Amino acid sequence: GRHEFPFSFQLPQEPLVTSFTGKYGSIQYYVKAVLERPAAPDQSVQTELQVISHIDISSPALLTPVLRSQEKMVGCWFFTSGPVSLSAKIERKGYCNGEAIPIYAEIENCSSRLIVPKAAIFQTQTYLASGKTKTFRQMVANVRGNHIASGSTDTWNGKTLKIPPVSPSILDCCIIRVEYSLAVYIHIPGAKKLMIEMPLVIGTIPCIGFSSRNSSITSQFSMDMSWLALTMPEHPEAPPNYADVVSEEEFSRHVPAYPPPIDCEEQLCCPVFAYIQEFRFQPPPLYSEV
Repeated sequence: GRHEFPFSFQLPQEPLVTSFTGKYGSIQYYVKAVLERPAAPDQSVQTELQVISHIDISSPALLTPVLRSQEKMVGCWFFTSGPVSLSAKIERKGYCNGEAIPIYAEIENCSSRLIVPKAAIFQTQTYLASGKTKTFRQMVANVRGNHIASGSTDTWNGKTLKIPPVSPSILDCCIIRVEYSLAVYIHIPGAKKLMIEMPLVIGTIPCIGFSSRNSSITSQFSMDMSWLALTMPEHPEAPPNYADVVSEEEFSRHVPAYPPPIDCEEQLCCPVFAYIQEFRFQPPPLYSEV
């Protein structure tokens, strides 16, 4: 007949390396079930298991900003046309999939050539085995800026570059490492590109970047709501009398003189709105009665 046996396993307490499949190697986990049969070969089946080692972006080491700057002299020997300088900054080192990285950069073109600033995210896979190292590097996202003419400058005030769905960083494995970097570089015709690389860590737990914003909002809220601290009187003062506010002349001018109904039948035949105006200016009850 058909029999079902539930099994369960506790993953080890030490952190496991994130599942990964790269160009020259992979890290895989799977569950294997074996059926032992007497006088017959064993039967087995296996199912792949995805494991993710979480990286918290809120750690202080990943919240620090990264700043780089570099300058390059365009030309060679006596035919130099001038320097090209580049400085770039990102607000933090750690990001998650789907986030947009704001890039702040300043480019100054003192050369005689038309240059183009660009930015890209690179993934570097490093494989370690038998004392040898093999590296594979690929671009996973990029963005391009406007052309900068000779003698001009350009500024990136938070130009965004979105992170595509990629594997998280693998930094603590002895055989495979997966690292990321943000490169801001300038394409110079007829010369090598001027490049700045800043390290990135792709994590799994997003950063809660509203602590400073919440504190400012809280202080502003407490300042705006300071009127709640005013003490209210124990016995409120009674409102003014209706006769002091509306004079008899004004009251009689707003109340039309409608003849009283003779019987119920005539009352039902008259328009309903004819009696609404009569009660609009009726005085409210006295404060002492309430």
